[in-house]
Amino acid sequence: MLPVIVIRPEPGASATCANARALGLDAVSAPLFAVRPLAWQPPPREEVDAILLGSANALRHAGPALECYRGCPAYAVGLTTAQAADAAGFAVVGTGSGGLQSVMPMLDPAHRRLLRLSGRERVELEPPPGVRIALREVYASEPLPLPQPLRDRLAAPALVLLHSGEAAAHFAQSLDAAGIGRGIHRIAALAPRVAERAGSGWAALEVAERPDDAALLALAVQMCQRFSLG
Repeated sequence: MLPVIVIRPEPGASATCANARALGLDAVSAPLFAVRPLAWQPPPREEVDAILLGSANALRHAGPALECYRGCPAYAVGLTTAQAADAAGFAVVGTGSGGLQSVMPMLDPAHRRLLRLSGRERVELEPPPGVRIALREVYASEPLPLPQPLRDRLAAPALVLLHSGEAAAHFAQSLDAAGIGRGIHRIAALAPRVAERAGSGWAALEVAERPDDAALLALAVQMCQRFSLG
């Protein structure tokens, strides 16, 4: 079976690998990013009607400043982030699918002042008229060098899962710098913007039907079946 390589940061890499193996895939966790917290200045609680969360990493790395918003209404990008927000003491009032923009139609009319806790790389949002979003970057994913065990694995064909545009660009550049050809590897990308950052020259480059982990893994299953090495 074509091996599946997951390069997203932990703990997401292990979670994706576990789900992939449950689907029968030969998945390997090989994170090429490490997430670190960023210093940030929290707006006054009374100036925030609700929180926007595009990743559980925002909750993991926001630090002590997050305490003043406990109990605040929150909108989450998806189920995993919503569960993390609930566990962290937030009142989840909306859960999206297919990106954080999908929660915009769910906004309560009383929630006009939103605080978005995000990573350094993010997708820009278009809020409804009259809604203001205060942005705070609370974490960053720092690229890591290509480790030797991963270089060795990439000497043979593999299917690589790409969860972000930053990961796509870093992986492509790392292969080029190491002198590893793209032509034997297949890419499953979370979204069109991720595929675009991966560039060209791959044996195959396909995009998940929805920008979530379940859809990406469903695509991985399909690709492994089609491109099985036997």
